[in-house]
Amino acid sequence: MKKYLAELIGTFALVLFGCGAAVVDGKTIPAAVLPDAPLGIGILGIALAFGLAVVVMAYAIGPISGCHINPAITISMLVARKISGKDAIGYVVAQFVGATIAAALLYEFQKGSPNFAMGEYALGSNGWGPGYLGGYSTESAFVAETVLTFLFLFVIFATTSRWGNSTMAGLAIGLTLVLIHLVAIPITGTSVNPARSFGPAIFAGGKALGQLWLFIIAPVIGGILAALLWHGVFDKEVK
Repeated sequence: MKKYLAELIGTFALVLFGCGAAVVDGKTIPAAVLPDAPLGIGILGIALAFGLAVVVMAYAIGPISGCHINPAITISMLVARKISGKDAIGYVVAQFVGATIAAALLYEFQKGSPNFAMGEYALGSNGWGPGYLGGYSTESAFVAETVLTFLFLFVIFATTSRWGNSTMAGLAIGLTLVLIHLVAIPITGTSVNPARSFGPAIFAGGKALGQLWLFIIAPVIGGILAALLWHGVFDKEVK
């Protein structure tokens, strides 16, 4: 149970820190509301929040559970035969629960703001199309989430392999997530993690919940492709 609890806490921290940064500090407070308000942290700040959350949790719970904190990673590891089916189920359930608790807590935080309203895509929900950030198409969103998850998992497999530097793996993985967010935030808000998308969407409802399917399917496909490539090509003994 320690492994599952670690995954729950890790996913909780990722969603709370990452989505929390986007919701609480991601936008500039209008001057009419607070004339001396500081500028929001912007895309770079949000990207760093998600990436640094992965770094700190990798070193905190990595020795316990491997710090997947992402169902796409767990399913990818299952395909690559690096985790049992029983543990994979336990991990995924814990990840979804952790993300949901984090979104609930973030909602409690936001209710205390005098200007808070649960609009479309609230609490850092992912999405695409008209009305969402860059207004990108469904095809662009699907391709971005699939390819970027594939690259994310490739880095994870490589840095945690027998050729990787285990002491630096957490930092490399976290920095990869920063880079992914810098590209994908305008497109989808960046998921590459079904649990991260699930938690906020459950509370936001509406379009965020209706578009959740993409943020479950695309990252899982990307993760499976990375697992097949790594297990079938790179994770072979050189003769």
